[in-house]
Amino acid sequence: MSYMVTSGLFILRRPLPVRTAYLQVRYASTKLCDPLKILFCGSDSFSIASLKALCRERANSPETIASIDVVCRPGKRVGRGLKTIREVPIKAAATQLSLPIHEIDTFTGWKPPKPQGDPINLIIAVSFGLFVPPRILNAAKYGGLNVHPSLLPDFRGPAPLHHTLLAGETRTGVTLQTLDTRDFDHGVILDQTPPPGFSIPDPDTCDVPRLLDLVSDKSAQMLVAGIRNRIFVPPLKSVGWRKPDNEGALRHAGKIQPEDRHINWRSWTAQEIFRRQRVLGPLWNNVVIGTDSSVSGNNEQTKRIIFTKMALDESIPHVLDSVKIDPGVVFTLSDAQTSASELDQPLYVTTRN
Repeated sequence: MSYMVTSGLFILRRPLPVRTAYLQVRYASTKLCDPLKILFCGSDSFSIASLKALCRERANSPETIASIDVVCRPGKRVGRGLKTIREVPIKAAATQLSLPIHEIDTFTGWKPPKPQGDPINLIIAVSFGLFVPPRILNAAKYGGLNVHPSLLPDFRGPAPLHHTLLAGETRTGVTLQTLDTRDFDHGVILDQTPPPGFSIPDPDTCDVPRLLDLVSDKSAQMLVAGIRNRIFVPPLKSVGWRKPDNEGALRHAGKIQPEDRHINWRSWTAQEIFRRQRVLGPLWNNVVIGTDSSVSGNNEQTKRIIFTKMALDESIPHVLDSVKIDPGVVFTLSDAQTSASELDQPLYVTTRN
């Protein structure tokens, strides 16, 4: 049986970013295509890395990329009184790069721009969040591209990095695919990290920001390589690979929900609890506490405890070996003469293992 000690202090140390050079060229393309007029749809730091890589490629090869327009979602009002507008990060990046910006919250009724009077001929969506409809994709001569930070079709969905780390994976990869006209992450796989994928740095301690920094670079470079090789020009060639059947079914990387941080003491091991805290941040659970019934009329209340810092404690007195404590029951160690108001001790809770 393992014991965990908790306190109210949370210290976050972000490891130094790991940057690994990555460029994969499967073949020298003989395909021809028009100068690209790209509509880039993005939002966060993952998509910013790809946008900057495309801008560098445009500067080096203007005959390949003629223009880049950026689509992002409008800023959201946040804070007290909703007086502050929080813009999506890619808007500032696009402004710094002097790129045209189009803010939309839906594609319904929206018409793509025509840079220099010519239509957009390639859509690139990276961590965008909105589904690009067939009307927009079919109007672009070369359709659409997307880079996804997993070895598709495994970990389809909006949170592949979180689910990769939660699954305890030690290797992962990135995928360049077409934009499907019916569903997210179901396009033709045009390029992909070769099997068995690249190593996750320090998988027992790696967190999402560190993995994000790694896959952002690799995804951006794969996207640029795909542009250079014109792998989006028909006929398309699928190069995806699948894990052996004995390595389990495909996993969906759904959006992280509050319930994913809700500790299940009866089924989660100490290792899984630590892993979830590392990947998802502070965890929580509900407890029932006693109250003064003369004041409230009820002698029990349910409260939520936020576990901001936890540590494994193996120095629990052996006297507890003879005491049955169910997983999830919070207790403290103190002298029998110490009153509850005088307690200044950490809280302990047992886990399944």
